[in-house]
Amino acid sequence: MPVTDKYFMALAAVRKICCIGAGYVGGPTMAVIADRCPEIEVTVVDLNAARIAAWNSLDLAQLPIYEPGLDAVLQRARGRNLHFSTDVDQAIAAADMVFLSVNTPTKTRGVGAGQASDLRWIEACTRQVAAAAKGHTIVVEKSTLPVRTAETIQAILAAAQVGEDKSFAVLSNPEFLAEGTAINDLENPDRVLIGGNDAAALNALAEIYEHWVPTVKILRTNLWSSELSKLTANAFLAQRISSINSIAALCEATGADVKEVAKAIGSDSRIGNRFLQSGPGYGGSCFQKDILNLVYLCGYYGLAEVASYWQQVVQLNNWQQQRIARLVVQKLFNTVNGKRIAMLGFAFKANTNDTRESPAIRIAKELLEEGAQLAIHDPKVNPDQISKDLAQPPGLDMAADVHGGWSMAPSPLEACIGADAVIVVTEWQQYFHLDWQAIYAVMRKPAWLFDTRAIADGKAALAAGMQVWTVGEG
Repeated sequence: MPVTDKYFMALAAVRKICCIGAGYVGGPTMAVIADRCPEIEVTVVDLNAARIAAWNSLDLAQLPIYEPGLDAVLQRARGRNLHFSTDVDQAIAAADMVFLSVNTPTKTRGVGAGQASDLRWIEACTRQVAAAAKGHTIVVEKSTLPVRTAETIQAILAAAQVGEDKSFAVLSNPEFLAEGTAINDLENPDRVLIGGNDAAALNALAEIYEHWVPTVKILRTNLWSSELSKLTANAFLAQRISSINSIAALCEATGADVKEVAKAIGSDSRIGNRFLQSGPGYGGSCFQKDILNLVYLCGYYGLAEVASYWQQVVQLNNWQQQRIARLVVQKLFNTVNGKRIAMLGFAFKANTNDTRESPAIRIAKELLEEGAQLAIHDPKVNPDQISKDLAQPPGLDMAADVHGGWSMAPSPLEACIGADAVIVVTEWQQYFHLDWQAIYAVMRKPAWLFDTRAIADGKAALAAGMQVWTVGEG
């Protein structure tokens, strides 16, 4: 059968989807697609056998990621039309549509180190798709990628189809998920963005989303606009966080209250009230990486002033975290050497176990460098991940002269036993209503509360006898 005939048959209806990458994006996205499209067979593949085993575990508490609502979606779809496998080639060969949802970290060496995205896994996956695919296959970029990455993908796929009975179409379909609300973001998206130059392929992907997303929310662009839109969206959101944190510092110096300022400016319909919550800075896998990527691209295309503008957003975010750590040292009589400090929260935000670029990492490292002994509590992050992030195993040494240490605490109260200070870093719901009388009773005096999220009951902490610092309050 000629390729052209297979092409039109494949686009009549997408029946089988393969997603390469079983991480924070691939797993939840494919789970929702499978849930909403029971007639489509969805297979998520990954070379990490342990991760696939966790996705297949009957104990949903063992899932590799924590995301509210994900377990319910999996219960409906897994084993019915949602599958997790390590057999990548077989899943690709059977698929009408392949999503590329692999990691694109920032390069650590070579040209663009520290800014440009490392695309080795995207290239490797594309080559695997080129080799294993059969007939016509729609390849969808799901990972966050630099603008014009699709050219690389198209070149590799075009070379593979020469002399072969196969063909490809390439689309960009960036994710706009916020960890902690990913399932709701997928089920009730603000928009679904699809970029491409192949009308039939665009329609095929749009028809999948139209199972549950209103057509008016499905936006179509060319490939390059779609790729750049994802970077730009994250850059604008991160910019708002750095902006309000800069104002929070000014509020502290002048006696203003950043919450009141945020409410005042957020009431302006031109500005809006989203992402105006001051805190320890942004984290997660996307914001830092995507802004740095944008900085690199602007520099590459000779837009030095634009690159400098976006670089400042990153610098201010780093400064906010360093500022908080130095403030803790200052308030504790300019030394934390050997002092126990309770750190509440390590994930970069509540309702996720993701610690990538978490503000807690920089704050903890700054304090460890000063010789602090950290007692860390987080309801979802495990000690192995913290060891990896801090580049040192757990272990407290109260007699340490130079190097600090850390341990995992089973509860906030136990983290505070003998501590000089408690730092709230992640906005977990359980930290909103802590028993400050009980906490103060077990701490060394004078006892400090540093609330980097402005969520704790500061009045109750003050009433208990604690000294209180809240971000953005003069």
